[in-house]
Amino acid sequence: MEAADGFSDFYYSSQDGLRLHARIYGEASPGTLPVICLAGLTRNARDFHELALFLAHHPKSPRRVIAFDYRGRGLSENDRDWRNYDVMVEAGDILAGLTALGVAHGAFIGTSRGGLIIHVLAAIRPAALKAAVLNDIGPAVEGAGLAQIRAYLERAPKPRDFTEAVAIQRMAMGQSFSALEEADWERLVRAFYRDEDGVPVPDFDPGLLKTLNGVDLGQPLPTFWPQFAGLAAIPMLAIRGANSMLLSAETLEEMGRRHPDIETVTVAGQGHAPLLETAGLPDRIASFLSRAEKKATG
Repeated sequence: MEAADGFSDFYYSSQDGLRLHARIYGEASPGTLPVICLAGLTRNARDFHELALFLAHHPKSPRRVIAFDYRGRGLSENDRDWRNYDVMVEAGDILAGLTALGVAHGAFIGTSRGGLIIHVLAAIRPAALKAAVLNDIGPAVEGAGLAQIRAYLERAPKPRDFTEAVAIQRMAMGQSFSALEEADWERLVRAFYRDEDGVPVPDFDPGLLKTLNGVDLGQPLPTFWPQFAGLAAIPMLAIRGANSMLLSAETLEEMGRRHPDIETVTVAGQGHAPLLETAGLPDRIASFLSRAEKKATG
């Protein structure tokens, strides 16, 4: 049952016995695809809260929205072995959650790492995907962008309160996110940190950072172009932050050349990754989903 804050909590077990969590917004509606939201590396289901409310209560096409916390993030249990913080393992966790919910397929929205998981799902369970929204991620990841993320996570100061947390984020990201307003920064911070007696604490297992230490950024990063080809049969919306260092404009252009049914949008004044509740993106995503549903039933 949906609570006053607009969602219900759903818990399920991974194949290796971890207790994992997802947020459920809205109800299934005839003719609409459920939307499955997958967050970035250190992020969680809270990133999608405003977008999920918008989609779940859309006046013309309300739908069910499922936002997952990966293992070691948000309300999901930490893994004792940090090596399991892996996109293949996490893709399996998402499929286990969808099975527990009785969801056979849907439209997937993936930010950053979530988009890489979508690529993996295209290879191992293509029938589960009926549409895809990739938020500032593609088959090729820029090493400079990953290096920037790693450096920030390793050196990020520890805020004493949420006011200081906002100031830290604005100092670190303000140049790339000049379009954000004060309320946007506060939502971003409240999604990233959990509140422990007024003290902001990053809402992920610190062991997750060990997965970045083994990445040799001096070498070309592996690409996902073969998996991207597996997404060619479904409609796609690809979003890029104009200031992104992770998804290049050239990769976005190449995605447009290779995918027969893709829409692309570049968000001005934002970097990696654009906030999906800003810049008119909720309406753009809702319109894209309606088009995808017509194609699926046509």
